[in-house]
Amino acid sequence: MTVKMEFKRYELKYLMDSSQLKAVMGALKENMVPDDYGHSSIRNIYLDTDDFILARRSIEKPLYKEKLRFRSYGPAEGDSKIFVELKKKFDGIVYKRRLSMPLDQAVRWFSPDGIGPKSQIGMEIDFMRERYPGIRPAMMLTYERDAYRAKDGSDLRITIDTNILSRTDNVDLTSEPSGYAVLPEGYTLMEIKTMYGYPEWLTTLLSGNHLYKSSFSKYGNAYKEMVLGKDPEEFGRIPGHGIHYL
Repeated sequence: MTVKMEFKRYELKYLMDSSQLKAVMGALKENMVPDDYGHSSIRNIYLDTDDFILARRSIEKPLYKEKLRFRSYGPAEGDSKIFVELKKKFDGIVYKRRLSMPLDQAVRWFSPDGIGPKSQIGMEIDFMRERYPGIRPAMMLTYERDAYRAKDGSDLRITIDTNILSRTDNVDLTSEPSGYAVLPEGYTLMEIKTMYGYPEWLTTLLSGNHLYKSSFSKYGNAYKEMVLGKDPEEFGRIPGHGIHYL
């Protein structure tokens, strides 16, 4: 399997109830196939400053925003390969650049005197660290993901995320998932990822099931719940459902 290290695409998010999820899964079975990862248990550590400046910017809907995280697919160990990912969003387009390295090497890199790889992506990540002095592992986010790719070979990719949990203690990729539920019970998050337009079957699926794109940020909403202490239902409304996430 060839692992991509750079991405440029739109990533549009849709919150679904159980009936919408059932309709979506039927359409995915007909039009898409599981991608190389298929099902995975994703563990993320988001890095941030003590005052969570990156989380706060994430929920302010700026023209440009960025995040830095560690990611593993399943539980990691000290010598397990993980991804260090720099994710930027400008004018609606997501740019993701990442490096793969053993977990213990990534942890040393982000120690106070740590030195990163002298590659282009490594220098970009170090430059972000310089912009945010004191950036550190701040929150862990875990979820179960099923990923699909288009049968026709296009760049369309769709992921379904369930059991999204967050915590600010025991922020460790070797640990098991636990924490606060980021979504209300019965809801699921779908992400549609492409640089081009939607195929007709997907447009019909979304309109026929009243699925509307949502400016949802897993990290931003986890910050609201855990750091600000807000009930997620206070954030607004999802069209047609009564809950909307910013």
